[in-house]
This record gives sequence, C-alpha cells and structure tokens, in this order.
Amino acid sequence: MTAATSKKLHFDLPVILFMAIVHGGALFALLPSNFSWAAIGIAVFLHWVTGGLGITLGFHRLLTHRSFQAPKWLEYFFAFCGTMSCQGGVIDWVGMHRLHHLYSDQPSDPHDSNRGFWWSHMGWMLREIPSRDQVDRFTKDLRDDPFYQFLNKQFIPLQLLLALGLYLLGGWSFVVWGVFVRLVAVFHCTWLVNSATHQFGYRTYESGDHSTNCWWVALLTYGEGWHNNHHAFQHSARHGLQWWEIDFTWMTIQLLQSLGLAKKVKLAEKEG
Repeated sequence: MTAATSKKLHFDLPVILFMAIVHGGALFALLPSNFSWAAIGIAVFLHWVTGGLGITLGFHRLLTHRSFQAPKWLEYFFAFCGTMSCQGGVIDWVGMHRLHHLYSDQPSDPHDSNRGFWWSHMGWMLREIPSRDQVDRFTKDLRDDPFYQFLNKQFIPLQLLLALGLYLLGGWSFVVWGVFVRLVAVFHCTWLVNSATHQFGYRTYESGDHSTNCWWVALLTYGEGWHNNHHAFQHSARHGLQWWEIDFTWMTIQLLQSLGLAKKVKLAEKEG
C-alpha cells in the first residue's frame, strides 16, 4: 500500500458508525443526572481490567509477542478482558499488531506514522485497509482455537451483556461511565501507542523505525509508552528498561511469576 493508493481507500462505514455511537454515548457523561462517584469508580476499575489486564498484558505482551507463558485458563481470562475493550476481535487485533511490527513505519504498516498523527492514531481504522487480508497468515496460533474464534466474533454482544449487567447494578450512569466513557478512554490510550509514541519522546535504541519512549503515554497505558524499548526488544515482557521507566504491567507479570502463573518470561538481551 503506497501513499498514492491510500487516498483511494474506501471508508469503513460500520466502523465509523460504531465509533460515532461510542463517542456520542460518552457525551452523556456531561449530564449532571449521570454523575456518580460510584459510576466513575466502575469506569476506572474496568479501564484497568480491560485496558491494563486485557489489552496491555493479554492481547499485547502475552498473545501478540508471547513474552511469557501462562496457564491456558489464565490466558483465556486475559483474552476475555481484552475483548471487553471492544477494540475488534482478538485474532484481528493480534494479527494487525504483528503486521505493525513486521512493517513498522513502512507503507505496509497499517498505522504508518509517516502518514501523520491522525492516521496512526485512528484514521487507519476508518478505512478498508488491504493489509487486513493478511491477518490469517500471522495468527495461526490463535485462529483454530474455538474460544478465540468465539471472542473474535462476539465482542459486541459481550459488550451489550456487560452494559445490561451495569444497568441492573447501578442504572444508566453505570452504563454511560462503565461502557461509553471507559471504552473511549481505553481506545485513545491504546491508540496513543500507535501515534504519540512514534512522534514524541526520546529514543534509546536504533530500532529501524520512528518509535519513541514517552513517559506520559506509559502512565496512561500501564507501561506501553516505553515503545522504543519495545520495538528494540519486541519479545521482552519488560518494556521499562531503566529504573525511572515505570512499567506497571511488568510489575503484574512479576507478581504472576512469583505465584507460579507466569513462566518462561522473556527479557531484553541488554538493558539501557
């Protein structure tokens, strides 16, 4: 995919509609009737469960890069948490991210940062990207698993079930904050790893792309902002390699390791 042909890509209308609904729903948090400290607490907790345990630890470090091994039941749990972030199916997410590493900041990179902040942040998702057809090639370890097939296809119905549960628990304020606001927050935190950490920050390693280490993205994403480190050592379970590079997900993996639930933990060949 070249810059010239990318202008001819068709808009992905279902994705655009979905994004409009989710972002529009989050605006209802501005209504005083939807304000609730309990609802905000639910949103913060689910942000950690779906964004931290689900996307950062589960989809990314465990499933995409296999930076450690976990019992299958625990792997499934983290995958389920990631599915509840509603960032597409788990197989599609893993496949697209593996493509990103293979072609980072090249024309075949789905969110090539050379095309600007908007494109790498979310513009690429609103188009029918040809590279999506390559997902099957890079997800052989997941695509034949019935549980992952289920999660890949049913992530929206599962979100609706969560919304129903939250409504029964605390009414519309829980739905607005626990689903819409939380989804938007996790969306943009995740997307900042594709955009901001290819634009802002410092570089410790020559990784062959524009990846950077960005402290504020790391804080928002439980350690994913140390992106230059990650691109230099993509299979490492630890992304924050210097003492000041706080990596909450690495701390979680260390905890799992101490409990015997994380094994064969991979680390960078060298640090800083």
